[in-house]
Amino acid sequence: MTEESFRLGYLPGVTPAKWAGIWRDRWADRPLDLRMLTRAEGWHALATAQVDALLGRLPVPDPRFWHAIVLYEERSVVVVPQDHVVTAADSVVLADLAQETLLAPLDDPLDWTRAEGRPGEPARERPATTGDAVELVAAGAGLVVVPQSLARLHHRKDLTYREVTDAPRSTVGLIWPRVKAHDRIEDMIGVVRGRTANSTRGGVTPQAAQREGEAQREAKAKRDARTQHGAGKDRAGHGRTAGGRKAGGQGATGKGQGRRGR
Repeated sequence: MTEESFRLGYLPGVTPAKWAGIWRDRWADRPLDLRMLTRAEGWHALATAQVDALLGRLPVPDPRFWHAIVLYEERSVVVVPQDHVVTAADSVVLADLAQETLLAPLDDPLDWTRAEGRPGEPARERPATTGDAVELVAAGAGLVVVPQSLARLHHRKDLTYREVTDAPRSTVGLIWPRVKAHDRIEDMIGVVRGRTANSTRGGVTPQAAQREGEAQREAKAKRDARTQHGAGKDRAGHGRTAGGRKAGGQGATGKGQGRRGR
């Protein structure tokens, strides 16, 4: 008899193909129902039990109701027109965007509270989605900083992107409810954490996974603090923008002596 399917939601930019393949190879008789959802849809689907777990972006809105384990961290990039000055560099820092108009989509997955605030001049209006923000970049209305996977998802031939080394990063995790969890959640935890097919199903409890997730988030907070401290010293020591580097022949264009050389 075929088991009830495990319903796994995932957000734009998150790619579940690898984990879905492992699941189906191991348990052909346990259907996996993949559902791509927007950020708002994802949390609503979890709250109303329309999905059993979500591959989403952390932190969770209320840890009292959700278990979460960290899977990976994404670097952030700024999406710009192909001929923008920052394309002369391999990467930039937030200070390089201080004179730019920065778009802030309503579904922005980045947590700017741990940075010194969003750089640049705010746009007059906030686009509804990241996809809308990318369209506005193409129209010349400003720039947008997003996780790299979203820049790739909304790729256009007339746009490109560069890493912003001191921007907040997006953390992707597996999220599931603390109560009424699906019987097969342990199997999904094992898949995303890389456990082998021979590992015991009871090897990791949701409580242990939560403790590990909290430890990983604490470690990430410490890394963010060190990154911000280092970025602050860099800005104090150099105090230049991407445009200034290009005009001066250093940094953006001086690849032998700029970021790549370091």
